[in-house]
Amino acid sequence: IRPMDIVLPDQFFDRTSRRVSTFFSDGIVAHVAFADPICPELSGHLASVARGAGARVHEGGTYLCMEGPQFSTRAESHVYRSWGISVIGMTNLQEAKLAREAEICYATMALVTDYDCWHVSEEAVTIEAVLEFLKRNAQTARRVIAGTVAAMPYARGCSCGTAMRNAIITDPAAITPEARKRLDLLVGKYLA
Repeated sequence: IRPMDIVLPDQFFDRTSRRVSTFFSDGIVAHVAFADPICPELSGHLASVARGAGARVHEGGTYLCMEGPQFSTRAESHVYRSWGISVIGMTNLQEAKLAREAEICYATMALVTDYDCWHVSEEAVTIEAVLEFLKRNAQTARRVIAGTVAAMPYARGCSCGTAMRNAIITDPAAITPEARKRLDLLVGKYLA
């Protein structure tokens, strides 16, 4: 995986500790399945359109989400690489969890900007290098997103739209009116 490549990970590894990752913490307990956190249909459309736009695409892999805002230490970078991590970033994981709870199709298009600091013949990551590759990647990303939106079918064939069907653990009789109102958009159809 090189700078300017696109990675469409199908797994996440969480190295964060201070981020909200659920809509369900007060009044309703829910445990949504997250073994396969990416919508395969959406990811497939992204891959097809990205290749058509001339991008070098890697389908699958693991995205490690770190706390930031600092970049990895050299030791962390080597450990992540030994774990088989494909890309490292500071976003995406919480968004993926919240999208699953909201029954929204979700996929990550990781735009590679650097080798982190493990690569012996490349400079350690700098913000200047990241920003330069990010600007160049953004042009490709705009084309891929526009093409993917145009390619999406009207009806979903994936299971993303029913992810919460059996996730609510709280007895419906014990759910407060306030919690029902606050989470109605997400789970109202399951509590009716």
